[in-house]
Amino acid sequence: MIRFDSGDELLLVLEALSNPHRLKIIAVLSEGRQYVSHLARELGISRPLLYLHLQKLEEANIVSSDMEILETGQAAKYYQLNDFQFELNEKNIHDLSSSLTMKKKK
Repeated sequence: MIRFDSGDELLLVLEALSNPHRLKIIAVLSEGRQYVSHLARELGISRPLLYLHLQKLEEANIVSSDMEILETGQAAKYYQLNDFQFELNEKNIHDLSSSLTMKKKK
């Protein structure tokens, strides 16, 4: 179970989960790790757009990645889903709200 140390950490996870593409990525990765090109084809989105969504998920520690060298000698980036679970209720939000820094988006 994920324990949040600050409101900003909670917000980071909630932002990462607030997009339908990212939820679909999580659904696909729940079946096992995937090579980026295969994942993009399965989801029907471009690799640059996929990388933007994966970056958000990685920042929230929902997914992780690693590079492998294929038999062809090419490097391939794979993503896998990290196990995650968290409880969200009014008490959690109340307790964490005082640590929100209200950072402005660039």
